[in-house]
Amino acid sequence: MIRFSFIATLSVIVALASSALFAQTSPPARTGIRKPTIADTIHANVYADNSFKLYINGELVAVDSITFVPHNVVSVDILPAYPMTIAVMAIDNADPKTGMEYANTNIGDGGFILKFGDGTVTNATWKAKKISWGPVDGDTKNPRVERIPVPDNWFTVGFDDSSWSHAREYTEEKVGPKEPFYQHDFKGAKFIWSDDVKLDNVVLFRNVVNTPPDRKSRPDFRGLTDTVPVSPRGGDRNSQRPRRSPEKP
Repeated sequence: MIRFSFIATLSVIVALASSALFAQTSPPARTGIRKPTIADTIHANVYADNSFKLYINGELVAVDSITFVPHNVVSVDILPAYPMTIAVMAIDNADPKTGMEYANTNIGDGGFILKFGDGTVTNATWKAKKISWGPVDGDTKNPRVERIPVPDNWFTVGFDDSSWSHAREYTEEKVGPKEPFYQHDFKGAKFIWSDDVKLDNVVLFRNVVNTPPDRKSRPDFRGLTDTVPVSPRGGDRNSQRPRRSPEKP
């Protein structure tokens, strides 16, 4: 009986200690922030020759739905938070062994351009790093590709890109965008790539937007999974649903 009492008491102590430790290590829930609505987002237009993956603050937010042709514009709504780290993998379609396209009969060219609704645009202030290029030296008779490993965590907020070069700007005439580009707003944005728009096939880009270029103040909705949101009507979960207009008799 004494042994049973000791074991029971020990179990209670362990349980209480575990609860206390969990309470100390679990971050406190945020309070006082409302749920975001679509009005809190900004619109993003992205065009790549040929495709891209877009990360914002370490999260994948958009992937080009067409990897080669026809050329297209991807338009999405994003929820910004500043400082905003933007990371892009831009891909010029090319054979992985030769760096050429159309059955190894042509050397393609790249190009990337982006504009956000807060005024963020691509230009030569962005950082760029090529990770795959070819045909090396433009040799189409014996074409081959060289590449380096994709840096670990290259798309994250804390990644150090200080050793990367700045992106190079290219004119519309050089890139030759197709019709969808002219149907969307890219005013103020520049086409960018690495130093060789023809031979560099996969390029990583990074840019940090410290404050909104349009100078508008926006709430920071990061960490929503650890947040107890405040709704406009005192906690009603359905408070953000649109109200139906009363039916006419």
